[in-house]
Amino acid sequence: MSELLLFHCTAGADEPERATVPLIAASVAAASGQRATVVCTLDAVWFGTPDGAEGVTAPQMPPLSDLVDAFLASGGELWLCSACTTPRDIDEGDLREGAVIVGAARIVEAIIAGARSITLT
Repeated sequence: MSELLLFHCTAGADEPERATVPLIAASVAAASGQRATVVCTLDAVWFGTPDGAEGVTAPQMPPLSDLVDAFLASGGELWLCSACTTPRDIDEGDLREGAVIVGAARIVEAIIAGARSITLT
């Protein structure tokens, strides 16, 4: 397996296209055997909860909930920013399988270890 790819997602349900694009790219990476993680910050942290991606659909794109399911089924992981989950009252008990709450130190460690950081805006 290859080095880790970190895809950044900051947009929430109010910006479905910006929220969907990183998940499309990460899903393609995971389905093709790459180690892929979506780093969710700001309102994107809701996607790590069981129903957080429900109803999020951008025109002519797959529903976000389907993308998240496929991404996680392909071995991808959602990292939720701890500084962003805290004010939203999201804790470990609120997460779907495949999602974890991480601090900045874990992201920095991954990058130092060679992870490639990908931002699609």
